[in-house]
Amino acid sequence: MANELTIPLLPCPDSDEIASFYEMLGFEITYRQTRPNPHVALKREDINLHFFGMDGFDPEQSYGTCLVIVEDTGPLYEAFAEGMRQKHGKVLISGIPRMTRPRLRNDRYTGFSVVDPGGNWIRINKAAQEPEATTKLAKAMENAARQADARGDERQALKILEGALKRADATDPGFEEAQQYRDELVERITGSGPRPVV
Repeated sequence: MANELTIPLLPCPDSDEIASFYEMLGFEITYRQTRPNPHVALKREDINLHFFGMDGFDPEQSYGTCLVIVEDTGPLYEAFAEGMRQKHGKVLISGIPRMTRPRLRNDRYTGFSVVDPGGNWIRINKAAQEPEATTKLAKAMENAARQADARGDERQALKILEGALKRADATDPGFEEAQQYRDELVERITGSGPRPVV
C-alpha cells in the first residue's frame, strides 16, 4: 500500500488551551468537538495533530509524544519562534509549554522539541543525518542535547556541558555556542538565567 497517513491523537487537559497554543504556532483548526468528548484537530501544511480532552490530566505526567520528520528544521523552528515572540515577547524555553532550539544530537540528527500545554513532546527532526562530531566539545554538545532536548533531563545535560566546558579550549569554534546552551539550561532548570533567549 502507499499514501498512508498516520495522525497522532494526544491527551490534554483543555482542548481550547491546546488549540490556542497551536494556532500561535501557525496551525489551523480543521475539526472541533466539545461533546460528548472534547476533541480538536489541527493542521499546519502536512503536519496533522489531534488532541482529546481528559479531565484531571496532569501535563507534568504526560508520556504523549510524536515524531515529525522535515527536510530542514530551521524554517519551522523560526516560524514557531516568531509566533511565540509575537504572543509572549520571547521563545518559551522553560516550564510547560516550551520549545528547544534545533541542535545536533548524538544520533547525528538535528532536531528540536515542542512541549505543548498538555505536556506532549512534538519532536521535529531533520530527515538526513549530519556528519559525525569531530571535537570533544561538539560530542558533549550532542550528548547534552540528547539528554535535555530529547529526554527532558536538563540537569544531566548541564552536568555534561559544564564538564566539557571546563576541559575545553576557549578557541574551540563551538565554545561560545556551548556557553550559550549552558546558560539556556540554567534558565530552564531555575526559571531564571543570565539573559533571555529570544
